[in-house]
Amino acid sequence: MRTYEETHSWITFQINLKGATPNLWMLLGEAASKCEHIAGVPLQPAVAEKLHRLYLAKGVLATTAIEGNSLSEEEVLKHLEGKLKLPQSKEYLAQEIDNIIGVCNMIAEQLKSGNSNLMPDRIREFNKKVLEKLTPGEDVVPGEFRKHPVVVGNIYRGAPAEDCEFLITQLCKWLSGPDFNAPKGMETVYAIIKAIVAHIYIAWIHPFGDGNGRSARLIEFQILLSAGIPTPAAHLLSNHYNQTRTEYYRQLNQASKSKGDIIPFLEYATRGMVDGLHEQLEQIRNQQWDVAWQNYVHELFQDKTGDSNRRRRYLILDLSAKPDSVQISSIREFTPRLVKAYINKTSKTLQRDLRELEKMELIERTRTTVRARKEIILAFLPWRKSDEKEK
Repeated sequence: MRTYEETHSWITFQINLKGATPNLWMLLGEAASKCEHIAGVPLQPAVAEKLHRLYLAKGVLATTAIEGNSLSEEEVLKHLEGKLKLPQSKEYLAQEIDNIIGVCNMIAEQLKSGNSNLMPDRIREFNKKVLEKLTPGEDVVPGEFRKHPVVVGNIYRGAPAEDCEFLITQLCKWLSGPDFNAPKGMETVYAIIKAIVAHIYIAWIHPFGDGNGRSARLIEFQILLSAGIPTPAAHLLSNHYNQTRTEYYRQLNQASKSKGDIIPFLEYATRGMVDGLHEQLEQIRNQQWDVAWQNYVHELFQDKTGDSNRRRRYLILDLSAKPDSVQISSIREFTPRLVKAYINKTSKTLQRDLRELEKMELIERTRTTVRARKEIILAFLPWRKSDEKEK
């Protein structure tokens, strides 16, 4: 008998999905469906890049923030753009971000080459990369299994050091085994389960002297990405754990105290993923809405020629970029092309243009403000009963 069987009897490398609640299956199905939706939606290149960069920042920040990194999301985005300047005393914070990004990119390249197997050496490589160019704690050798006992947060004791290598080997075998062979059509559902289970077991085993949480979340990311889940969605679990940090630790602790019942943790994690997918789909819908609106405007103006109509088309399209009303007095300096269009025009020309756009029902204005009526595009959607009570 190995030591962990006495000290960590809940580490059994078994999962009983018969105990899964209907709510968990519904959440898993919804998460899989939304992942498929996001993966199949064509986006404008700029929008796709923005979405990728935003959720890379969220995911990478979450992976490091939960371990104490104090950079903000805005600062991480600036760092991704090469615009962040930090004092020397804080440069290690950016290095932590770079390390996670490096592993994410490495995972993507490995998957592109067809190498998706999760092996002990790969887990060790993740940990080594996570701690690269950082100052590890005492007795910590990046990428090497620990040789000493560890207590996590003064609450939870990691598995015995002498069993770490064996446990990681068993974990990799289990994750590649029949328990995670998905029935046809359930591949994404089982990938989500597998990713979360891998995360829990790495947290329980705690195989390294440092960087265990970051390694766990990167393993989770690799499993999701290897299942075809799009990169923005593959970062959502890390983001959820960070945003609900207290509940995250409570759920992990409860899973071990309940003799390895991980169903509640699965439900907690999947709910967070679904909420994040809702947010992503809302951004995608807004992009699609914007494209439909621009197409509608171009159609209305396709038979209208001359400088005045070109100017009005510029005006409505530039107004559309703002979600709220704009001061009419600022319109002539609103964008570079509007500055150029109105540079030799009087305020009467602007008022005439606004009247024409109003006749076309493209704007709504008051005496001092104006806004684009982009909501009229929604009239082209199929009818559905409103949640609001009929008046």
